[in-house]
Amino acid sequence: MQLEKIISISGKPGLFKLVSQLKNGFIVEDISTKKKASISNSSQVSLLDNIAMFTFDKEVPLFEVFENIAKKYDYKQTISHKSSSEELRTFMSESLPNYDVERVYESDIKKLAQWYNLLQKAGYITPESFVKPEAPAVEVAETPKAEDKSEEKAEKAEKKPAAKKAPAKKTAEKTEDAKAEKPAAKKPAAKKATKKEDKE
Repeated sequence: MQLEKIISISGKPGLFKLVSQLKNGFIVEDISTKKKASISNSSQVSLLDNIAMFTFDKEVPLFEVFENIAKKYDYKQTISHKSSSEELRTFMSESLPNYDVERVYESDIKKLAQWYNLLQKAGYITPESFVKPEAPAVEVAETPKAEDKSEEKAEKAEKKPAAKKAPAKKTAEKTEDAKAEKPAAKKPAAKKATKKEDKE
């Protein structure tokens, strides 16, 4: 998902993308201006991926709310965060039906609209932005491999006795050859000795 590394930094307007990590902080890039800057570890940072909004029965991840807005507005800009309270509340109820009216403040709705528009303008709000990696498909693909390995092990286990027998035969053949060769080696020596005796 393209939105995973987007953060909000306390005291700084706009949204930022995490570029890299330093020993004492991070390098970030403003999603609107594309300007890079460094921030310290002590900076108050909120990862958008970790933010959720309250409904009466559960907490809904912020990206799911963004996706609802994107689908409703055809991935285009939504209302301004400076809209009236009534407009903002209507926008919120359309974006997240059953949202908790007491726990979701107007300031939260303003941030939601502002952040969505910033991301949309920067090119982050697209149908591909909300595609999540298919973890179950990977698990299914890995399962047959594990089975194949067990089958391979079973096949190897069956082959092992045969593999042991083969070297045993070879060693037996070698010892027989060695025995056959030894007398042959002794015979020429005996012949040489007899020749020497004849000469004498």
